[in-house]
Amino acid sequence: MEIIGRMTADASVNQTKTGKKVVNFSIAINDTYKAKESGELVKNVTYINCAYWLSAGIAPYLTKGTVVECAGRIAADTWTNKAGEVKARLTFTASRIKLHGGGLKPMMLTTSQPADAMTDAADDLPF
Repeated sequence: MEIIGRMTADASVNQTKTGKKVVNFSIAINDTYKAKESGELVKNVTYINCAYWLSAGIAPYLTKGTVVECAGRIAADTWTNKAGEVKARLTFTASRIKLHGGGLKPMMLTTSQPADAMTDAADDLPF
C-alpha cells in the first residue's frame, strides 16, 4: 500500500528495550470533494501515524511540512490502558520513504569566502 501526505511535525527517533531504533512520524492526507446534496466543497483530513524501522538516519529529513510518499503496510494495535479500557489505533509501517520536498525549515547556506573578497578579485582583471 502507498500513501502520500504532508508531515504534521518533525519525526522523532525512539528506542525499544532491546536497543532497536524506530522513526515515528505522522502525516496528514487531504481530500476535497463536492457534496452531492449541497454542492459545497468538503475538505477532509486524515491523520496517519507511521513507523520506519529500517534506518534512523532519515529522521532529520522528515520535517514538518515536507511531502512524503510511503510504501508499506497498515496494522491495528490494541492495548488495555490503566483504567482497564481497551484502546486501538492504526499504524502504518513504512518499508520505503520518498521525500517530495516542501518542508518549512529553510536550508542554511554557507560560503567559504566573504562577499567583499569576491568583488576585489573582479577589480584585478587585466583588461
